[in-house]
Amino acid sequence: MSDRFHKPALFTSGMFEAFLGGEDPAQISRVAHETAQALLARVRQDPDPAIVDRLVAFTDEHGIDALAELWSRSNAKSLPGALWRIYLLRLLIRQDAEGTAYLYQRGTEVLQSIDAAVAGAPTPAGPAEITELADRILRGLFEGDFAVALDRAAAFCRVAAAGAASVADDRDILDPERASELTTRALRFTRTAEELTACARLWRSGSLD
Repeated sequence: MSDRFHKPALFTSGMFEAFLGGEDPAQISRVAHETAQALLARVRQDPDPAIVDRLVAFTDEHGIDALAELWSRSNAKSLPGALWRIYLLRLLIRQDAEGTAYLYQRGTEVLQSIDAAVAGAPTPAGPAEITELADRILRGLFEGDFAVALDRAAAFCRVAAAGAASVADDRDILDPERASELTTRALRFTRTAEELTACARLWRSGSLD
């Protein structure tokens, strides 16, 4: 069982073959849903710490491409869509932990909400703390309350969005190009937060598939 989750081919070869041509959207969608459901059910029924560790660190060793092939084209409000967004969020944080920590910390200073508490990062949160938070959120999908993990990720995104928007305002005059990039990032964080919150609601109602 460990080998199945350690190697790049998480699922049967037939499931991956559905993506070779990308010609049948219905088949692609079916495989995305089946793999997401099978993976989550198998691990949550028996959350072996070693397997969960490998799943959390999967993209560190194998990259994001295999997961992108499986899930990136899924509806945002679906199980594969939720898994894809959490994995992608973790990857983005690890690629720029310092910059993300800066935006998150700014967000905690300007956002008047409970989102920072929900996300669960310490204050102040540096790169190491933000990276650890990303791992804990992903781990929570497999061995904790799935909806809570989604809510934590959504809260993180809202805080980071507020921080990005605030820094964009600061740089609007002196560095408009950078301000525009940060504004775009804030919008993406906001959209992701909305999608993850919707997925959490669907999971609680038993209708996230």
